[in-house]
Amino acid sequence: MKIIGIICGGYSSEFEISIKSADTILANLSDPYIGYKIVITNKDWKVSHEHKSGFFDLNQGKIIFEEGEQVRLDGAIVYIHGNPGENGKIQAILDLLSIPYVNSNVLASALSFDKWFCNQFLASFDIQVANSILLHEGNLIDEDMIIQNLGLPLFVKPTDSGSSYGISKVKEASHLKAAIDSAFQEGKTVVLESFLDGIEVTCGVYRHTDDLIALPLTEIVSENEFFDFEAKYQGKSNEITPARISDEQANIIKAQSKRIYSLLNLKSIARIDFMLVKEIPYLIEVNTTPGFTAESIVPKMLEAEGTSLSTFWRAILDTELKN
Repeated sequence: MKIIGIICGGYSSEFEISIKSADTILANLSDPYIGYKIVITNKDWKVSHEHKSGFFDLNQGKIIFEEGEQVRLDGAIVYIHGNPGENGKIQAILDLLSIPYVNSNVLASALSFDKWFCNQFLASFDIQVANSILLHEGNLIDEDMIIQNLGLPLFVKPTDSGSSYGISKVKEASHLKAAIDSAFQEGKTVVLESFLDGIEVTCGVYRHTDDLIALPLTEIVSENEFFDFEAKYQGKSNEITPARISDEQANIIKAQSKRIYSLLNLKSIARIDFMLVKEIPYLIEVNTTPGFTAESIVPKMLEAEGTSLSTFWRAILDTELKN
């Protein structure tokens, strides 16, 4: 048996969602893989497996249980939404400990995690993105300039947060400052983006052996102003798989998703979000640790494709640990 650490928790507002995602993954690992859940908080790295509990020793790179048993990981799945997993920090620690993992490497994780830098990088390869303005903490905010350049409505997002917290759709100039302040509560930089009026679709992509597989597209119809935390996790959206777009449009988005996956040198599963505006797909963002709870989109994509969760994770582990 190969021992796989399912690393979850973290420091972001999506701590509990990460735990639920890890539990889903843990329940769907099959031979020869056996999972040990490692929950990261600001205080420690706690480990639980069956009826045993212990901690992950960062000096030795081993799990140490209360009764003294020590276990070395054969591999890891980092499933933290946000800091310190989705941005590559945990991957850097695993690299130092010589523990292989299925996730994208440090550079790919850090780049894709930052919404502004990721989109600007991809725009240089002719990927269509919304017009945007980047703000740092302490910047003088010229509201008139922002509205003149981006128009209304516009979106305000923390660039370095893995969650949907801190994101606002601003329809009136009087609400802009409060939206920016809210975004800075979640991250140190904030991106403002022009509004894209179209059909929101998302594509899951992963590697299996030497092939890139694009899953059936999901169309997102939010009951709220946009696909926020309530829409994602509290049933305030209608997620339609496959998306109600033409086969030609779907194939274009799948091809674009695979290209983005390759340009960023991603690994394992990624979910890539687009807004389809007058036949043109605009990239919204790249998610290298998409939700994997019962309510999450990727499991529903896999169901639509006819792939079980256990088959999927067996393919991920076989492919990425081998590489």
